[in-house]
Parts: sequence; structure tokens; C-alpha cells
Amino acid sequence: MKKSLLLLPLFVIGLALSSRAQIIPTSLEIGTALKQALEQGTIKSADQLSAVDGFFRNAAVKILLPPEAQKAERTLRAMGMGKVCDNAILGLNRAAEDAVVQAKPIFISAIKKMTLQDVTNILLGQQDAATQYFKISTTTDLMEKFQPVIQASLNKVNATRYYTILANSYNRVPFVRKINPDIANYATQKAIDGLFIEIAVQELSIRKNIGGTRSTPLLKKVFDFADKAFKK
Repeated sequence: MKKSLLLLPLFVIGLALSSRAQIIPTSLEIGTALKQALEQGTIKSADQLSAVDGFFRNAAVKILLPPEAQKAERTLRAMGMGKVCDNAILGLNRAAEDAVVQAKPIFISAIKKMTLQDVTNILLGQQDAATQYFKISTTTDLMEKFQPVIQASLNKVNATRYYTILANSYNRVPFVRKINPDIANYATQKAIDGLFIEIAVQELSIRKNIGGTRSTPLLKKVFDFADKAFKK
């Protein structure tokens, strides 16, 4: 990352000596465009995932039962308790959908705090550089904001009850390894994981200009500049 930042002035000078100098963005333009793109991508991610079935109907982020409970799920379905399992899974995803709304102000705050070095490193970094930046800078706040919402939502849709029934029913089977009936921490982490998966999709979409996501002249100018930097 630091190497990319150090090479940026040399790259700019090289372009300035060419007939393409008019496409060189200023530092202010780079910062403005990247923050605009990141805000666009994170808000779209949160809006999509917070919609009804945003998690539940999205195979990439759908929350399943914890690995230690999946053996129990198979056993309980064989015992005719498939509805309890289905309700527990649906509740986990509904809770995640409720919680993701809390992400937008956290991401916007992180974006506002970015320095020129941050945005340059992201612009000229790996394809998931922004996603990794957000993981580092927002995960603690997301956990803090998501967990109470997840817990309240699990209670609201009776997912806590369904999962407790599932866990306790399985735990009564002789000689099985017991599973933890507390599901809130797991659901919180999976909701955050799913959010970053979607943010990575949106980041790649902007970097590759999929579907015309470079929707303004400034976004086009700055990301075209980044494309040329990668080709050098």
C-alpha cells in the first residue's frame, strides 16, 4: 500500500508529460470520488440486505444453523421437527435483516474519517481494499450496534424460542455432544460477515464498472485513472 502511495506522484508526473494529462484527477477529486463510491456501495449493501429476504433469499449470505447444530438439525428433521428447524433458520435471517440498518451511519462515519493516504491506498490497492479497510475500522462498532438488535429481533420472531427448543430437544438425545442454546452471538457475527460479503460485491462492481456503476463524470475520471495506474 505504501509503495502505491509513493509511486503515485511519479505516475502523475509521467501522465502530465503526455497528451493524457487532462484526465489526471487532483487529490481532492480522488478523495471526493472514492468517498462517494464507498458511500454508494455501503448504503446499497445495507439497503439490499435489510430488505425482507435480503439475507434469507441470498444464497451468498443466508445464515444457516451453527455447524455444531447442523447434525442436530438432521436428527431433528428425521424426528419430524423440520418446522422447528425452518423457523429457527428464518428467524436468524430476519434478525440479520433487522440489524443491518444500523450499519449505514457506522460506515458513513468511517468514510468521513479517511485520510488522503487511506483513499489512495484503497484506490490503488487490491480489488477488496475498501472491504478490508471497513473490516478493520468498523467491526467493533458493528458488533456493538448489531448485538442488541439481533437479540431483540430473535425474541420478536420467536427464533430464540425455536432454537432453544431445537437445542434442548437434541441435547436430550443420549450420548450426543451438547449444543449451546444461545444463538445471538453467532447470528451477530454471521450478519456482519454477510454484510462484508455484499460490500465486496459492490466494491468489485465499481472497480469493474459493472452495470455502469461509475455513474458520475468524477467517478469515471478517478477510476479510469486507477485503471491506467494498474496497467503501468
